[in-house]
Amino acid sequence: MTTNTPERQAQIIYFSHGGGPLPLLGDPGHKAMIDFMIRLPSRLKKPDAILVLSAHWEENDVTLQGTPNPEMFYDYYGFPEAAYQITYPAPGSPELAQKISAMLNENHVPARIDLQRGFDHGLFIPLKLIYPQADIPCLQISLLHSLDAAAHIAFGKALRGLLDQNILIIGSGFSFHNMRGFNPGGPDRADPANDAFQDWLIETCTGTLTQSEREQRLNEWQKAPSARYCHPREEHLLPLHVCQALAGTPAELIFDDRILGKRGLAFLW
Repeated sequence: MTTNTPERQAQIIYFSHGGGPLPLLGDPGHKAMIDFMIRLPSRLKKPDAILVLSAHWEENDVTLQGTPNPEMFYDYYGFPEAAYQITYPAPGSPELAQKISAMLNENHVPARIDLQRGFDHGLFIPLKLIYPQADIPCLQISLLHSLDAAAHIAFGKALRGLLDQNILIIGSGFSFHNMRGFNPGGPDRADPANDAFQDWLIETCTGTLTQSEREQRLNEWQKAPSARYCHPREEHLLPLHVCQALAGTPAELIFDDRILGKRGLAFLW
């Protein structure tokens, strides 16, 4: 007896989205990241919609952006005026937001819709590089304010009903996010502690482990080498937990280079 399973169409990416608006302001410390994002569409099928899990949005329950025309939310400060003139006029997708909210609630992950939230820079900075035409419906989905690793793994699993749809799901974070550790404008310096954690992430997500083993390692990520040095607070790492749990398969490493003087990664499933 054969079992028919839906053909997987969804594409899933976790990437390091850089420092605030700097990638769009010509910052040389972002050159490798900018080049990567500009080239990224060449290895993707154009999606019907884009779902972005941004490190810059936390709620008590998983929350989805439900407005049809999201405004810009400039969630950074102290940058030149040009940083506050950036626009990304992509439409929202209230229907998809309702569908995902129902899917999560059915899978015992409490979820709700926010009709006011705009696009934060975890969405509009990378997508302005990847799909500058802004012609694909986009919506954001929040992290959980608890920052609990196991809860984010469960959250990812609850989204597996999206795998048979032509959706691009992006975990927009940063595989290194120690603000005191960045070296903007300076030379790249060796950082064995950063390397140790990035190597651990690569082994975890792309290696020969079972999915159960990958999830266990991510659940206990604080035991990894230099974990708290790389992530004093884990909001930029947890989008990876959701993506890996959602995909349920090993990832492909598609970026391993310097951003603001530190090594950052991107994975594709």
